[in-house]
Amino acid sequence: MISKITIDKVYETARLEEVIGDFVQLKKSGTNFKGLSPFTDERSPSFMVSPVKQIWKDFSSGKGGNVVAFLMEHEHFTYPEAIKYLAKKYNIEVEETEQSNEQKEQASERESMYLVSEFAQTHFKEMLWESELGKAIGLSYFKERGFTDETIKKFELGYCLDQWDGFTTAALDKGYRLEYLAKTGLTIVKEDSNNPNGARKFDRFKGRVMFPIHSLSGRVLGFGGRILKNDKKAAKYLNSPESDIYHKSKVLYGIYHAKQSIAKEDNCYLVEGYTDVIQFAQRGIDNVVSSSGTALTPEQIRLINRLTKNITVLFDGDAAGLRASLRGIDLILEQGMNVRVCTFPEGEDPDSFAKNNELEDVMMYLNDNSKDFIQFKASLLVKEANNDPIKRADTVRDIVNSISKIPDRIQKEVYIQECAQIMNISEAVLFNTLAQIGKKEDKNVQAQQKEEQKAFDVVRNTPEEKEEKVDVQYLLERKIIESLMLYGNYKEEFEDLVLKENSAGDLVLEPEISEIKVYEKIYLDLQEDEIELANEEFRKMYTRLIEALNEKEDFSITSFVNGLDQEMANQISSILMEEERYTLHDWERKEIFPKSKEIGVAQLVSETILTLRCFLIKKRMSTLQHATEDSTKDNREVLEEIMNYIQLNKLLNKKLNRVLS
Repeated sequence: MISKITIDKVYETARLEEVIGDFVQLKKSGTNFKGLSPFTDERSPSFMVSPVKQIWKDFSSGKGGNVVAFLMEHEHFTYPEAIKYLAKKYNIEVEETEQSNEQKEQASERESMYLVSEFAQTHFKEMLWESELGKAIGLSYFKERGFTDETIKKFELGYCLDQWDGFTTAALDKGYRLEYLAKTGLTIVKEDSNNPNGARKFDRFKGRVMFPIHSLSGRVLGFGGRILKNDKKAAKYLNSPESDIYHKSKVLYGIYHAKQSIAKEDNCYLVEGYTDVIQFAQRGIDNVVSSSGTALTPEQIRLINRLTKNITVLFDGDAAGLRASLRGIDLILEQGMNVRVCTFPEGEDPDSFAKNNELEDVMMYLNDNSKDFIQFKASLLVKEANNDPIKRADTVRDIVNSISKIPDRIQKEVYIQECAQIMNISEAVLFNTLAQIGKKEDKNVQAQQKEEQKAFDVVRNTPEEKEEKVDVQYLLERKIIESLMLYGNYKEEFEDLVLKENSAGDLVLEPEISEIKVYEKIYLDLQEDEIELANEEFRKMYTRLIEALNEKEDFSITSFVNGLDQEMANQISSILMEEERYTLHDWERKEIFPKSKEIGVAQLVSETILTLRCFLIKKRMSTLQHATEDSTKDNREVLEEIMNYIQLNKLLNKKLNRVLS
């Protein structure tokens, strides 16, 4: 277990905006930061980070919490893993007691797979640097590619010995289970009735140099292995199979090392191979990732979209199937991103070009030869058309079809104008073609919606949808929790209303001024009226908050949230960040300046409690009125109680400046 001293130090040191900034591109928004949700597919920012409160809220998915909660949600870390990740990021030494065998057994399946993958990475590195065969074969290969020792260590490259089960045997000897070696794909298990042990075990990557594939947070998800001997039956490159921790369509090679540079440069270079990424990084260009030879997917694009809106796709000079690769560009456009394309001279690829040229020359080439996707696609397709009118018409349709993928209407129009100039065709024709494509897509969407509606109609229970009622008490109790969190320790002047009988014998509310802390005011008022919060979760939060505010003069939202369990921390974050939702709309830019709640804290708290009182009075009156429906009983006392409540309700509403009908 990790010691409390370490956990406290991690919470004190970690900066939420820095940690989340490694995964999401954040932009300043007043005192907060905003960005695109890392949990849903969206084009408008609904993700808010508060550096002051050290909490975050994702309005599109409903998730929220502190820095540890983010890592647990985003990276699927356990609590100890999140603490260790933060400790490593901020160079904090982790003090922990050794886990027992029983605790190790209780580790989750996913965690067991991660542990196996991390062992494999360490093993392959050791084989590369420490075994004679590893140095002679694997290390020699990397040196021939021009990689320095520093680069090889940075990307944690390795070598799997050319033995049938060398790695598997080493892993089993260390206590790792064959079940997880098979599930990660590191070991191939084949049933064999002739084998006394019942199954034969093979190393999947035997005789290959190894490229570990990391998640955005740096965990080892899988491997890519390149064979070094000439074997026509074996694939040149082999990747880990799909597993619970490795989904190749959702991963980009090099993203862990590139993420900070991508956000800083506000651009991501997209290449095809592992060595392209490594060679660029060695040359000094870090904002490079690879799709690892697979076709680009929407999930991979969204991974980049969290860090930047700009992608530059780098193609080999003689890339086979370049035409097919253009489909990836359409996917990038669909995600609302800006895409440029750069091809290298014939016979060159990103790896060789970076290896054979200095940093300044590489950067100059990229800047001079990166084309807007319209220019690139038009020039490529026009060459193919070769003055054939039919092919030329198909080329125009192809380009307009790409433009139709762009969500932004202004960008669409600009690209249509550019396409008209390049293809020497009227804008009107192109706009008509774009409109036809749009109508066709709309019809397809409508047809799909009709089918979905039919399916919905089959299971619909009631012909009419009922409007959801507003739970007034829930909202008021939520407001009380928010007031305690934000202003609990504020000392304010409150005007209390004391119920007194005047000279005429009527009940009246007389004002009395007192200066006390907000949490004391709320506690005393609720105690006086014997009000207990109805919502069970709010009751728990209320108790914890009153205790914390009473015990600590220096009450801190950050410390309080860090001490809560994940579920309650999420709920507290939702309450605290609800108001921040409106800052996403940039009201100041529209010359609308919302009034800060801190200007009238006493008024806010008093009105909330008074409104809750009025609500509960009306609720009590309704219960009493139902009791009078039985005409066989003597209801005089009940009616008298109702009249008292009516009079009190009038007085409270008068204080709230409300007119009762």
